[in-house]
Amino acid sequence: MASRLVSYRAAMGVVARPHLWPVVVRLVPTGWWRRWPPLPLPPADYAKFRTETMYGDSGGPLDLTDLIAYLEWCRRMGSAAR
Repeated sequence: MASRLVSYRAAMGVVARPHLWPVVVRLVPTGWWRRWPPLPLPPADYAKFRTETMYGDSGGPLDLTDLIAYLEWCRRMGSAAR
């Protein structure tokens, strides 16, 4: 139940920031709707790696503030590469 609440809060945090939507779309794997549950989430290995490098372990949920900061960073890096 707690992980659903964290996922819901993260989704709402991103939905409230339309300028981050293109970044999220780039992180979502193709064919995400074919896997159960059909949620547009990044691959589990990638999420585990990101939380390990951010927090030192992959056991805890991603903080919403950290998620938004990461997506903002991805957005800046994506526009800098153009």
